[in-house]
Amino acid sequence: QVQIVESGGGFVQPGGSLKLSCAGSNIEFRYFAMGWARQVPGNERELVAQITSGGSRTYSDSVKGRFTISRDNVKNLVYLEMNNLKPEATATYSCGAFRTGFWGQGARVTVSS
Repeated sequence: QVQIVESGGGFVQPGGSLKLSCAGSNIEFRYFAMGWARQVPGNERELVAQITSGGSRTYSDSVKGRFTISRDNVKNLVYLEMNNLKPEATATYSCGAFRTGFWGQGARVTVSS
């Protein structure tokens, strides 16, 4: 049974940083492009970052320059480092493997003073 689990969410003040981690079981991330998406209740899910199996990265305009996606194929992990966080970044962040349909349940991030 494939499982994808995110961790590292929490509460942070505006301007702060968080690093999310994504771990997989019974799936080898190295074969897939991976992505991070966020969703606020009532809104559509927004893909904020993706990384190909070869390491090429793309970002949404809303996070470019502040978020960094990376992967560790040995540890089967994907990360999302988020800097200079703004209140509008408050959302549930999910990690997923493209072409598989597998996404995690998400980690809650709250940015507030």
